[in-house]
Amino acid sequence: MDTHLYSSDVAFTPTVKAIQASKGSRKGYAGMEERGSWQTRITPDLAGFIEAQISVFLGTANAEGQPYIQHRGGPPGFLRVLDETTIGLADFTGNRQYITQGNLTDNPKAFLFLIDYANRQRVKLWGEAKMVEDKDLIARLMPPDYKARPEQALIFTVTAWDMNCPQHIPQRFDAADVAAALAKRDERIAALEAELAALRG
Repeated sequence: MDTHLYSSDVAFTPTVKAIQASKGSRKGYAGMEERGSWQTRITPDLAGFIEAQISVFLGTANAEGQPYIQHRGGPPGFLRVLDETTIGLADFTGNRQYITQGNLTDNPKAFLFLIDYANRQRVKLWGEAKMVEDKDLIARLMPPDYKARPEQALIFTVTAWDMNCPQHIPQRFDAADVAAALAKRDERIAALEAELAALRG
């Protein structure tokens, strides 16, 4: 049963709030809570951000509270927004340690961390997750023409989410995007050189 007064209480425990008070940030966050706190539904803008990502970090913890982070990746769209509180992805076969699945079996609490280095944006999503072995759902979530073998589906139900400021996020670009930009530049250089040669001739 959810006993949180505010959606941000999923992260702002009484201990966290006491530390915020001692360090001077509690007043600002209390104001944020009174204005409605963090969002609990996936907005169209957030859905677009999620489905554009090629990488995500999934945090879980076992029954003893030991945390674990797993990386998941794929082409844009490998993360699928199923409705305004649910995200799904095909879980591809990997090293077969099954730590994440074991953790979720004992403790469904989970966390998604998405970071877009090119646009210097990050999103944190708190919620619960489960692994589902449903062939139809897996087929629906599988990216078209992607060379990977899906083993199961991961379904993440959002409790709350927050988008951070871009401070301290280094700007990095995907290799394919850089290659495309360089190819376009090279084409333009070749066209200009041809035009210059024609003028000289």
